Amino acid sequence: MTDRPITTTDAGIPAPSDEFSLSVGPNGPLLLQDHYLIQKMAHFNRERVPERVVHAKGGGAYGVLHITEDVSQYTKAKLFQKGEETELLLRFSTVAGELGSADTARDPRGFAIKFYTEDGNYDIVGNNTPIFFIRDPSKFSDFIHTQKRRADNHLHDHNMQWDFWTLSPESAHQVSFLMTDRGTPRTWRHMHGFGSHTFLWYNAAGEKFWVKYHFKTEQGIENFTDAEARAMTAEDPDFHIRDLHTAIRNGDHPAWKVNVQIMPFEDAADYRFNPFDLTKVWPHSDYPEITIGRFVLNRNPENYFAEIEQAAFEPANLVPGIGASPDKMLQGRLFSYPDTHRHRIGTNYLQLPVNRPKAPVHSYNKDGAMTFANPSDPLYAPNSFGGPAADPSLYEGENYQVAGEIIRSAYVRHREDDDYVQPRALWENVLSDVDRDHMVSNIIGHASAPEVTADMKKRVVEYWTNIHKDLGQRVAQGLGVA
Repeated sequence: MTDRPITTTDAGIPAPSDEFSLSVGPNGPLLLQDHYLIQKMAHFNRERVPERVVHAKGGGAYGVLHITEDVSQYTKAKLFQKGEETELLLRFSTVAGELGSADTARDPRGFAIKFYTEDGNYDIVGNNTPIFFIRDPSKFSDFIHTQKRRADNHLHDHNMQWDFWTLSPESAHQVSFLMTDRGTPRTWRHMHGFGSHTFLWYNAAGEKFWVKYHFKTEQGIENFTDAEARAMTAEDPDFHIRDLHTAIRNGDHPAWKVNVQIMPFEDAADYRFNPFDLTKVWPHSDYPEITIGRFVLNRNPENYFAEIEQAAFEPANLVPGIGASPDKMLQGRLFSYPDTHRHRIGTNYLQLPVNRPKAPVHSYNKDGAMTFANPSDPLYAPNSFGGPAADPSLYEGENYQVAGEIIRSAYVRHREDDDYVQPRALWENVLSDVDRDHMVSNIIGHASAPEVTADMKKRVVEYWTNIHKDLGQRVAQGLGVA
């Protein structure tokens, strides 16, 4: 006898064999009554849940948030009070690639955090860029379709990517980021993260503020060149997953500073940029970053599928002290994320250990596939039998007045709301000469794919010329466009 446990069925019953199916004699047909064989095969046939439509390839780890500064004048959210420590799960990912794609492809990186707070889960679902390609969710599925495979030949197509980008000038800021070396981070540990959207903070007195989150890597920024990223794609397509797991296993725990930008509520109305436009940043000269704490990743998952693949992040998870802003992309994601989790993982995805809040759950939801935490009666509200009751006072301060006709429209432009002004500032004031050289080379390489037509190359040149004349001329020269 050994100390090894006995293999069991999923019902906990001792298994009859680890190797042999039940047959009629050693050479005869198998029997339908071999329930263990059928259970193993049936489970295997179903062990792949649908992969995420976006952010399919990724990895993550657990950690702890430490708040070191007093921001109670801005928010009453308990996790952001000085001295608080909150457990968290952070998932990194690429955006466009499938589950088996390479980690180091040129792509934005998802940066999704789940905080297990005493008031329930608070999720910040952001990227490694402070902006995005579009500002209205009606275009989101169309944009993602350009990053996926064609319907006819099942191949990726740079021509349709440039078609969408050049017809969508609001994409210029994000595409500029993407075409720098920030589009190919060396590791997840060596990149910043951003909440990207604007959120509402409100304090115990009901005073309101707008906030943006910045997570600044303490490891320093490190990026691959395009050539290095391509080489690593061939050498180790799982390089980022391997790097994070190895670093944490070896005790090299990565950390990020938690910074916020705070805008007084009234400033939003006439700020020079629309503060809710996801294609824009708030210049730090207007609203400096404030460091409020840091978080550290210190524990690897024990099972990738259970803890990372089934992890479900949703911007709709907002705890008292934090609310949504009128950011149209955020508004769309409030619905989209929990809806896709119900489809992908199941109705009761929040009962899975990785998604289950640390706070007690007192819900009137019941039943559904795979439920195991059904509440007892009463299962309706209001009721006279001691069931849970909501406390609206927790959310006093979340409300604000809006007015206007119900229409379909772009944002009202603020005085400096030009789609090219911020990417022009990136080119002129932020990038080094080497960064500019790499950006030009990356654009030329991407737009030189064989499927990119001559007419599309002219539109690519026009796109970059709108940002800066010198940038456009260099791209034109590289693409051979007069």
